[in-house]
Amino acid sequence: MASSTKRPRRARGSIDTLPSGALRVRVYAGIDPLTQRRHYLTEIVQPGPRAQARAEQVRTRFLGQVDEQRNPRTRATVSQLMDRYLEVIDVEPSTLAPYVRYINRYIRPQLGALRVGRVDAEVLDSFYGRLRACRDDCRGAKHLVDHRTALEHHCRVVKHRRRSEHDCGELGCRFIECPPHTCKPLAAATIRQIHWILSGAFGRAVRWRWVNQNPMEHAEPPAAPTPNPQPPSADEAARLVNEAWKDPAWGTLVWLAMTTGARRGELCGLRWSMVDLASATIVLRKSRGQISAKQWEKDTKTHQQRRLALDAETVAVLEEHLARCRAHAESIGVALEPDAFVFSLAPDGSTHIAPDTVTQRYSRMANRLGIPTHVHALRHYSATELVSAGVDIRTIAGRLGHAGGGATTLRVYAAWVSEADQRAAAALGPRMPKRPRTTR
Repeated sequence: MASSTKRPRRARGSIDTLPSGALRVRVYAGIDPLTQRRHYLTEIVQPGPRAQARAEQVRTRFLGQVDEQRNPRTRATVSQLMDRYLEVIDVEPSTLAPYVRYINRYIRPQLGALRVGRVDAEVLDSFYGRLRACRDDCRGAKHLVDHRTALEHHCRVVKHRRRSEHDCGELGCRFIECPPHTCKPLAAATIRQIHWILSGAFGRAVRWRWVNQNPMEHAEPPAAPTPNPQPPSADEAARLVNEAWKDPAWGTLVWLAMTTGARRGELCGLRWSMVDLASATIVLRKSRGQISAKQWEKDTKTHQQRRLALDAETVAVLEEHLARCRAHAESIGVALEPDAFVFSLAPDGSTHIAPDTVTQRYSRMANRLGIPTHVHALRHYSATELVSAGVDIRTIAGRLGHAGGGATTLRVYAAWVSEADQRAAAALGPRMPKRPRTTR
């Protein structure tokens, strides 16, 4: 009988003995999609009485993962994952900018060199702990300096008041010196944002089979901070409006922000074609975004248009503002187009005012009056006044453009809802029928 000439099938994977006596298990797992190089699953088995058997178990596990396509496809680092994640996410530029800032300042320096598969709950908890201790990750090092600038400079500079020889103490020359390092913890809200960035990136990594499981499922971010809106009081709101009315156009914007609760970008993007004075309504369907000098048109925050009813006084304010805009346009021989911006520095309303300009002008006005507030607090003022007036939460959420059917509104303004509920209970008591008196 003739003997078979077929070669014996080569075993998949290898188990090699290292100089230390440990066993290295290595199984081929395809081509790395990032580096386009051969990718291997590798694990070291420490020496011991059953080291060879444990190495065979590891090799069998690796082969099963490769056959079932459950193996990690790459040895990419967290920094490479962040690069890929930023390429594919579809978010507004105003959302992307803080993502890039947090990734470059916190994630890359501390986690960037780690392989994606090595990140687990313990690594993430330690990362969050370091951020809570010091945002600069000093790790308790001594003799560190908080430099005034990242550029090359002298840490101690004397600003002399005279060029000739003199006594700095007598003339009061100013000394500018980089102070010693002081640990400043990162805010819990910022750590939560970093957590959601990592969660989104590792969620994509699981889909791309870069890792077998999402470590973010076992990580614990800081608790969400309790919402604490601080709207201006009725007296402060009156002072702000009176100050704003010194410039009628600026007063109209502040008035409309108070009565509608519209966002800053929505007011900047408001056009006369969205205003119907006959039916006393406005439609908010677009907004304006800004990062530094870059500006763009975008959808509203919830990507839904909303129609808001206006009270008679607000309609009168807008009618007067429209009349002023038309008169100004006619005085220089231009026409106010129907699609012109409601708030514009151009006579024909062809351009909108910048959102950052609104923020800066409002802050300067509030500082002059000594009121610690900001322009976004006008939304809080509108909401709290509606809650105090007894308007239902769903209607308030619709006017503010809150998603979730009022869940966000209820969470943020729960204190005012409780106050209104107490007033409702007090109002109900006198209307109840008299209960019968019982005698002992």
